[in-house]
Amino acid sequence: MDQTDNQLIDAALAGSVSAWETLVRRHEHRVYNLGLRLLHNPDDALDLVQDVFLGVYRNLYRFRGESQFSTWLFRIVHNKAVDLIRRRQSGPEIENWFEEDAAEPVNDLPGPLDACLETEMNERISQFLSRLPPAQRLIVELKVFQSLTFEEIAPLQDIPVNTAKTRFYTALKNLKSMMEAHA
Repeated sequence: MDQTDNQLIDAALAGSVSAWETLVRRHEHRVYNLGLRLLHNPDDALDLVQDVFLGVYRNLYRFRGESQFSTWLFRIVHNKAVDLIRRRQSGPEIENWFEEDAAEPVNDLPGPLDACLETEMNERISQFLSRLPPAQRLIVELKVFQSLTFEEIAPLQDIPVNTAKTRFYTALKNLKSMMEAHA
């Protein structure tokens, strides 16, 4: 029987390297995918994964178990991604991460799914997503691509559940308008 995240955390805090490795393996793909969707750059997403798990390792004792570990983890991913974007935008070379050509489909598995993700419609949806305001885009990313509930999303954003729902449905309305304008 697989150990829960909380059991792995307890074991990792007690010094178990294998428990920590299991915890990382369990979540690294979702952290990478979220990072890629937020940053639109595979190298930045890989750096983010390393930075996130290093920070989590150093601060694992601070996880209080009041929410799911994944909720706490995705909040850290979000915060570190925002920090990276701010650093990038305040640096000498300001890179616009909202540009249409910045969006890349996320998938590293070969096969029919690759072909599907590379279709024109999926590329357009990625482009439309990149045009949403950051708060709306993040809600869509977490709800649709990370399969989180509104109850899990709300604490990640420090907003009430109803605000998360409103942002999500506003984002869907905006996406629909963009799609109709390009039909």
